[in-house]
Amino acid sequence: MWTEHIKYLVGIFAVLNPLGVIPIYLSLMADRSSNEMHHTSGKVAVAVAIILILAIWLGDRLLSFFGIGIPAFRIAGGLLLLIIAIAMFNASTSPARHTDAEQAAAEIKHDIAVVPLAIPLLAGPGTISLVIVDAHQAASFPSRFLFSVEIIGIAMIVWLVLRLAEPIGGRLGTGGLNIATRVMGLILAAMAVQLMADGMLELFPGLSR
Repeated sequence: MWTEHIKYLVGIFAVLNPLGVIPIYLSLMADRSSNEMHHTSGKVAVAVAIILILAIWLGDRLLSFFGIGIPAFRIAGGLLLLIIAIAMFNASTSPARHTDAEQAAAEIKHDIAVVPLAIPLLAGPGTISLVIVDAHQAASFPSRFLFSVEIIGIAMIVWLVLRLAEPIGGRLGTGGLNIATRVMGLILAAMAVQLMADGMLELFPGLSR
């Protein structure tokens, strides 16, 4: 069980990629005070935790409502994660997470913690898809409760990274942040391929012969 949960957390942290969000975060917060930045980082972490915990407990019901099976969702989610991973290889933000129009709108908004920082930049479609798939595997109540606690832990890491965004960005520089983003992209691409392969095998069992 612990091996599975570690795999969940590594995948979710890779697709969240808070280090890769630092340049966007600093550009959006450039004219804000230190207190505003600290307040925003806390709100982002809380919003990320709430969004992902809701995905853990309500994701299956949402799929059932639309008549979507987990195998099909694995394939769709894997494809989405692969698109995001390819953008991470190029050290850029995928349009699946954040568009230029959203960037322009965010620059004139006063409160940017929930939109666009928490969603879609961090807890975007790719992250939510991965959480729903992982939660389906952690089907029992104790496993989902533990998963929820782990999500809170990840949200605290997101808060810490954003709280220290200026020193981290200054220490790593653009090159260091890009390297971290590409490493996360590699992990994410491998997980995306595995998700799609698992989904295909569930839909078409004959492929395993």
